[in-house]
Amino acid sequence: MSEILNQSAVSSRELEMLLKQREEGTVDFLLVDVREMMEYDSGHIAGADMLKPTSLFQSWSEEFLKLYKEKTVIFTCRSGNRSGQVQDVFKQNGMEKVINHAGGIISYAGETQLA
Repeated sequence: MSEILNQSAVSSRELEMLLKQREEGTVDFLLVDVREMMEYDSGHIAGADMLKPTSLFQSWSEEFLKLYKEKTVIFTCRSGNRSGQVQDVFKQNGMEKVINHAGGIISYAGETQLA
């Protein structure tokens, strides 16, 4: 497994590498976008597994924690701020393998797509 997945934050360049490795089957993680639907629809990172808007955190976080507590999860947003906050809350609730995409999509030069 890539050592990058042991970090608490990944850069956009590292995320691009991880997505390529995931396609090749050498690493496994979830990429979760925590922006709002309108932001996601206007362009998101190709390979994002799901959208979980921060504004709806209370409605999805408990179930997410149950389902993915043992999974490695990378959270992304526009700049890395919201995803960092979401990461902190999950860490406080016992999720150990949560990673923030530092710099967010505005720093991401890899492939993006429209919803």
